[in-house]
Amino acid sequence: MSSTSSPTSTTTAVRTRSATRVYGEGDTAVLALDAVDLEVPTGQFLAVMGPSGSGKSTLLHCLAGLDRLSQGSVELAGTALEPLSDKDLTHLRRSGVGFIFQSYNLVPTLDARENITLPLDLAGRDVDGAWFDRIVATLGLADRLDHRPAQLSGGQQQRVAAARALVSRPTVVFADEPTGALDTASGAELLGFLRQAATEFGQTIVMVTHDPAAASYADRIVFLADGRIVSEMLEPDADAVLDRMKSLETDVQHATGA
Repeated sequence: MSSTSSPTSTTTAVRTRSATRVYGEGDTAVLALDAVDLEVPTGQFLAVMGPSGSGKSTLLHCLAGLDRLSQGSVELAGTALEPLSDKDLTHLRRSGVGFIFQSYNLVPTLDARENITLPLDLAGRDVDGAWFDRIVATLGLADRLDHRPAQLSGGQQQRVAAARALVSRPTVVFADEPTGALDTASGAELLGFLRQAATEFGQTIVMVTHDPAAASYADRIVFLADGRIVSEMLEPDADAVLDRMKSLETDVQHATGA
C-alpha cells in the first residue's frame, strides 16, 4: 500500500539503546522488552507488529514517555527521557508528542474544535490558524467543528483525534491500534491520512497494529517477539505482512508448546 516513501531525512526522531522493561520482581518478573535497539528517522511511518505479548504496546509506551524503562535509554529528538522529572516528561509529551488511541479519548463536553486544540491550550501555546485549517480540510472536518463527540460517528471521532495529534506539529505521532474500533472504510480513511501526513507533512509516525492491511500503509515494519525485534520489512504489502505474522505466531506456539 505504501507506494510513496516519506521524505528523505538525516535526522532521528526516536532512538532506543538496549531498551529493557521488566515488570515485577523475582520469580514473578516479566521481561516485556529485552535490550531493544531502534532508530526511527524523521518523516518515517513505522509500524510495530508482533504476536500477543510480544512487547509492542510496551515499546510504544516507553518511546512516548508513558512508561519508563528498567534499563537502557530512549531519546526523543535527541532528548534523553530517563533523566527527566515527571513534570519535565509531561511537558515534553505536550510539546513533542501526539497520540492517537483506539478509544479516541475525546473530552465529551468539548466540541471538535476544542478537542483538536486542547494540547495547545494545555501548553499555553497559540494555534497556527493556517496549519489548523489545513489539517481540518485534509480530514474533512470543517463542517463538524462545532459538534461534540456524541454527535459524531466513530470515524469522525477518530479523525478529530488524528487532528488533535497533529495540531501541535509534534516530533512524533504515536498511534496505538488506531483503526481497531473503526469500520473498514473509516479505517482506510484514517490510514490514508497518516500516510499523507508522513509523505506530505514530513510527520514521523509510530503505529502499533495487529492488522496486516493497516501495517501495509507504513514505510517500514518492525516485528517483535518475546520483547525483541526479530525482523523488519520495508515497503510492505499486506500479503507479505500476513505471512510473516503467521510465521511468528507459529514460532511462538512451538516455543510455548501450544
